[in-house]
Amino acid sequence: MSFVKSGLKYRTFAGGIHPLDDGKALTRNKREITAPLPKTVYLFMSQHIGAPAKPLVKKGDIVRKGQLIGELQGFISANVHASISGKVVDVTNLPLPTTGVKSPAVIIERAEEDLWVDGADVISDIDSISPDEIRQRIKSAGIVGLGGATFPTHVKLSPPKDKIIDTVVMNGAECEPYLTCDYHLMLDKPQEIILGLKLAMKCIGCKKAHIGIESNKEDVYRLFKNILADESDIKVDLMEVKYPQGAEHQLIKALLDREFKPTQLPLEVGAVVINVGTAFAIYEAVKFRRPLIQRLVTVTGDGVENPQNFMVRLGTPVKQLLEEAKISTNISKVIFGGPMMGIAQSNLDTAVTVKGTGGILVLKGARQWESHACIRCGRCIDSCPYGLNPSELSITCEAKEFALALENNVMECKECGCCTYVCPAKRPIVHLIKFAKAEIAKQTAQRAVQSQQK
Repeated sequence: MSFVKSGLKYRTFAGGIHPLDDGKALTRNKREITAPLPKTVYLFMSQHIGAPAKPLVKKGDIVRKGQLIGELQGFISANVHASISGKVVDVTNLPLPTTGVKSPAVIIERAEEDLWVDGADVISDIDSISPDEIRQRIKSAGIVGLGGATFPTHVKLSPPKDKIIDTVVMNGAECEPYLTCDYHLMLDKPQEIILGLKLAMKCIGCKKAHIGIESNKEDVYRLFKNILADESDIKVDLMEVKYPQGAEHQLIKALLDREFKPTQLPLEVGAVVINVGTAFAIYEAVKFRRPLIQRLVTVTGDGVENPQNFMVRLGTPVKQLLEEAKISTNISKVIFGGPMMGIAQSNLDTAVTVKGTGGILVLKGARQWESHACIRCGRCIDSCPYGLNPSELSITCEAKEFALALENNVMECKECGCCTYVCPAKRPIVHLIKFAKAEIAKQTAQRAVQSQQK
């Protein structure tokens, strides 16, 4: 889908929403600064989709920055590396800030010297590098999707042999309100991001790519257009400012006009999607053999006096970043991520940055809503980018009619939050759907155990 406005062609999709005030102005002009090194980092073995990494260190071990401390387990998993040099003071279970579920974590106290482990931070000649070597370096570096999904990148770049990938789509939309970390990364590192994209293309033998950038980042759009002016195989497309423009289904529909089921992967329509942050991490891993130990994080909201984009070592306590951003008093909510899909934090004492942390949103006046019965207005249906009936789903989930919820395709919901945002009855639609999915998974697991016992 597309339309023309003021002589420019805008790509878009059906459904979706856009808040009148997206909060991006708070950090739009805040260029990247490096956060102070933390005294202690807490590195979880589950910073990705898939099996947790296996800890390779024990209490008392001395480690160096970039050292492998958690080894991937199975095909869908990812390595974890020390983000600072220092001493392992504990290997224990701590609550993940994204789920609250206790997960193994390695705790490291920082040493005076911030030295790379031998073999890391070494310049490589990548002009003649093979696809297999690209994939291996990405795998070794523990790179995952940095747009929030945290799917292991080496797996994404290893499609089944019967799936032909003809296009890599790079997500520069950054449609989540308040966040600007990708915007600044694109402004500051465009050449490196493009090289990372080309490495991903080479890895899967793909000749074409599309880069999607929302029109509220027109300066970035023109920057990338100028850099790629002589490269016809990589298209730079301007997209309408609309949420969730950066989601895989919406991005592929907008840029390639291809559709696939919400339960399917992009490879079903010959595409692979990577985030601009992931592309930069690929470049760092392949060119310099640098593992993923840091990322850009937007710390923002009306609850901080100095909203900022920080380059942050993984495992940094959130409290430290909030102090750097000058957190205000009377805070009502702290959210990992943005307001649409972020996770509210109940305990800042244990909250630390992980690979998928693109933002920390601090709010003073987060309002409390009283939910009412559905008034059947249909706004949620109009806004749903997946063509579902959120009204019906919320009612069946609230009634614990899980079989009926499955019939109404509850598992196809991506929990983007558009329905909840537009609901005049303030129904917690996404919360109810998440609850139903968890209960369905629990019941499925129980039936599997009972079947094995027969």
